[in-house]
Amino acid sequence: MRSKIGLVLGILAFLAVFLLMRYYEFDLPVWNYFFGYRPDPLSLHLSGEFVESNLGLTQETDGSLTARLVAQQFLFVPQCIEVPVGVPIRFRVTSADVVHVLFFAGTTYRIRAAPGYVSESRLQFPHVGTFSIPCHEFCGGGHYAMRSRVLAVPKEQFHPPQSGERSACAPH
Repeated sequence: MRSKIGLVLGILAFLAVFLLMRYYEFDLPVWNYFFGYRPDPLSLHLSGEFVESNLGLTQETDGSLTARLVAQQFLFVPQCIEVPVGVPIRFRVTSADVVHVLFFAGTTYRIRAAPGYVSESRLQFPHVGTFSIPCHEFCGGGHYAMRSRVLAVPKEQFHPPQSGERSACAPH
């Protein structure tokens, strides 16, 4: 009898934890639910931080580098960003439609992009090369083709964008 009660309680505990995780989406920054900037997925391209002219890599007034990306079915905008090796880059990502996960191949980095929320991570690329960014969350029929990339170049070859400018590398 005790083993049956233990089994039932174990199953109930598992279901409770599973449902709470799905409800609260633990892998999204919790503070985005209550504080801060919440972009409207329907008007991302019209105004605010994620208008198309504001996407890509930019140098902030303090000299730091920020990359802004929008994920939408079935592409990332911009599709390529050039960054210097060994320099921390602040990535700010949102989604225009459904949940997407940017997985930076060759690293342990991943960023979850959800509609209405801004995910922010500081990433540093360890060596020169191209880091492919496939979408790692099934988002529909064209999911398999949803890719972007980061081109990490030596610091000496990197030309940071001037204040107010945005940069992205040319597609291949």
